[in-house]
Amino acid sequence: MHQQLQTAIQQKLSEHFSAIDRLQIQSIGGGSINKTYRIKGEKNFFCKLNSATKFPLLFLKEQNGLELIKKQNCIKTPVVIDCFEHEEEQILLLEWINEGERTEAFWKNFGEQLAALHRVSNDTYGLTEDNYMGSVPQQNYLHQDWINFFIHQRLQPMINRCAANSLLTSDHQRQLEKLFIHLPNIFEPVEKPCLIHGDLWSGNFMCDQKNQPVLIDPAVYYGHRSMDLAMTTLFGGFSQSFYDAYHYHFPFPKSYKEQWQVCNLYPLLIHLYLFGGSYLPQIERTLTNFT
Repeated sequence: MHQQLQTAIQQKLSEHFSAIDRLQIQSIGGGSINKTYRIKGEKNFFCKLNSATKFPLLFLKEQNGLELIKKQNCIKTPVVIDCFEHEEEQILLLEWINEGERTEAFWKNFGEQLAALHRVSNDTYGLTEDNYMGSVPQQNYLHQDWINFFIHQRLQPMINRCAANSLLTSDHQRQLEKLFIHLPNIFEPVEKPCLIHGDLWSGNFMCDQKNQPVLIDPAVYYGHRSMDLAMTTLFGGFSQSFYDAYHYHFPFPKSYKEQWQVCNLYPLLIHLYLFGGSYLPQIERTLTNFT
């Protein structure tokens, strides 16, 4: 991290806390798009950097998502210290979370608290602003109907992106259109819109030292809870204690297994778009099961 940026970060922290000096900024790697740092001092902070031109307002949308979840008092998120731009970079400063052990009690807490978050409802599917899922812009135009929202705001935009990059054939697109016809039966009975994290894979939560779950990197909107639950299974799955606790507090719908398969088409299409054809066989298997 260059000196001018370090100075800008120190100035921002000084606006929120007294006696901010002699900070140590340690790189801790990052995901596929962000640089991440631990800022060590009397208090510790987590810092994320990204291009403000390549991914405009990415961190502002992340801040809004974290604060929307926090406002519900159901499940913890890191405290947002500041979100700002410096020259062509965007910076997100969060509290530092010391990780604890993911015990059975943690997984039970997680299941119960996610169920509570999913009880937070709204009149429409979507959100009053668009945001990102990872590095991919995500449209959240409001809809009264889940099926229309899922098709037009989730699946179809990603189908179009993948097809434009020759990652889906015309046969794949026809199969997806056939799947659309079956969606009302798969998502029967209709559920109210609920507040979801939106990108709930195993890398987007933490366990703090009090055995409490902490949600990070949200892609929030009011949607169908199966979108979150499905994604927990996509890259290895969570502990069975998590699913048992969730089901106890907010029982799964009868067709949840089918719903989860179909919901995972959205993150699979995103991964196909970002990382290429290794994700296509999973998409094809789902299409074969339903068309």
